[in-house]
Amino acid sequence: MSNPLPLIQRVFAALALLVLLAGCATTPPDSVLAVPAPAQKYAAIVVDARIGKQLFEVNSTAQRYPASLTKMMTLYLLFEALETGRVTKETRIPVSDHAASQPPTKMRFRRGESIDVDSAIRAIVVKSANDVAVAVAEYLGGSEDQFAAMMTSKARQLGMTSTVFRNASGLPDADQHTSARDMAVLGMALRQRFPQQFHYFSESDFMFRGRLVRGHNDMLGRVRGVDGIKTGYIRASGFNIVTSYNADGRNLVVVVMGADSARQRNDHVEALIQRSLSPTMDGTKTRLMFAEQ
Repeated sequence: MSNPLPLIQRVFAALALLVLLAGCATTPPDSVLAVPAPAQKYAAIVVDARIGKQLFEVNSTAQRYPASLTKMMTLYLLFEALETGRVTKETRIPVSDHAASQPPTKMRFRRGESIDVDSAIRAIVVKSANDVAVAVAEYLGGSEDQFAAMMTSKARQLGMTSTVFRNASGLPDADQHTSARDMAVLGMALRQRFPQQFHYFSESDFMFRGRLVRGHNDMLGRVRGVDGIKTGYIRASGFNIVTSYNADGRNLVVVVMGADSARQRNDHVEALIQRSLSPTMDGTKTRLMFAEQ
């Protein structure tokens, strides 16, 4: 008669493996997320925009410089002016000497020139044109300072509790600050309040004065479902972005601030989208690996 012990040992080994697999299924392992920024600059948040549920956050209420994400609020107020009839898409906005003198990125207007509202929106979204943002601010607010006060007031109305605007472009100003959470609030508000205008944020180029003006939001066309909205960079802030994902019944708003490069920032946004859409991430603890670690 053969010895039954090897068979019994194999059975127990199989049972042990099943128990181990069951344990893995009920207790997901920690995941590691590479962060392309130093901890003191990095901030991020992912929100399910349909229900307002926060899916991920790090430093989301910490004070950060918005850079050109500022222009999202400049556009919010311009969209309001369109809605109330104060301007039409054909309205000409004059470009003052002050507006024209802004540093790049800009459309490079000369004294006495103007731009229609439709082209102004595209220039701000696609080119992130500082001269056009200031021209819009002066037209709607009387001066850029007065418009910045209007921007801050609107931020409070929207529930953006950590944001103060000092200019319309996002160019460096030590007193201009926001948070990743506030930028997510603004991103969601733009879609909810102005669904008929949100298509502008999905444009990656436009024609102006007979030439093609290309943008630099490389998330557009990179990830299926991404339909906007705005990038930003100044040296003090690092590379920032607010991204909208809208596909397959899911609507996410992803904010990343403080990245070391645009490419790394975009890689990180894509990783956050994939993480947020994955059903296997429920209950998984995420360990962050910052750039300097």
